[in-house]
This record gives sequence, C-alpha cells and structure tokens, in this order.
Amino acid sequence: MNPSLQGLDPRVHFQGIHLELTESLAAAIYEKFGALLRHEGHIVRIEVKLQKSQTLGTEHLFDATGRIELRGPDLAARAEGRDAYGVLEALAGRLYRLLEKRHGRRQERRHRLRPAEIGENLPKTDAGLA
Repeated sequence: MNPSLQGLDPRVHFQGIHLELTESLAAAIYEKFGALLRHEGHIVRIEVKLQKSQTLGTEHLFDATGRIELRGPDLAARAEGRDAYGVLEALAGRLYRLLEKRHGRRQERRHRLRPAEIGENLPKTDAGLA
C-alpha cells in the first residue's frame, strides 16, 4: 500500500477490475466512502468494485458496485458512466440514501406506539381504597 494511504480506515475495501487503481482514485474512494463510516457507526465493511466495462469509441465505460455490510441485511448499489470519479460519487450518493432510508425505517419502528399487552393475571385491588 502507498505510504500516503496508510492510517486510513481498514473497513473500506476496494478493487479495480480491468484498470489500475491509481493513488488519486484510491484517495477518492477513501474520501467518499469514509464519510459513510462516519455517518453510521454500525458498518462492518464497505466493499467497492470499480470496473472498466468496455470501450465506446475513444471513451471508456465505468461500472461501480458497492456493498455495505452491517447488522441485518446488506445494502447494495450500482452506478455506471463515462467518468470514474463521477461514477464513484454517484455510488456513494446512492449508498448514503440507502443508509438514510434504513435509519428512518428503524426510527419509525422504534417510536411507533404499540397497544399495551395487559395479561389477565393481574393482582386484584380493592376499589374502595383508591
């Protein structure tokens, strides 16, 4: 690993398929996806795969997939485009929205009022003492 990338969060894993991940690409990945780690503390791992899919004339098509592992079901997203940095930005935005949506659902469930479940085996009280 490059000396300038040491000390960064080891929970961000990235892989380049059919392309070489330069130091600037790796730094962009850590910057964009490290913000997701700061947003949600329960993230176990973030996996990012950036693939150069095909060549369109003189331009390349990039495809990025991301997966966030956390307690419960994993979150996955995909983005594609002609600019590698733009694809990474779009992927980070989609994963961020998925995290917010999941967080909102968990909060709704936590604050939803439930009917009290009162069992029939409560002790009897004297009505005249109250």
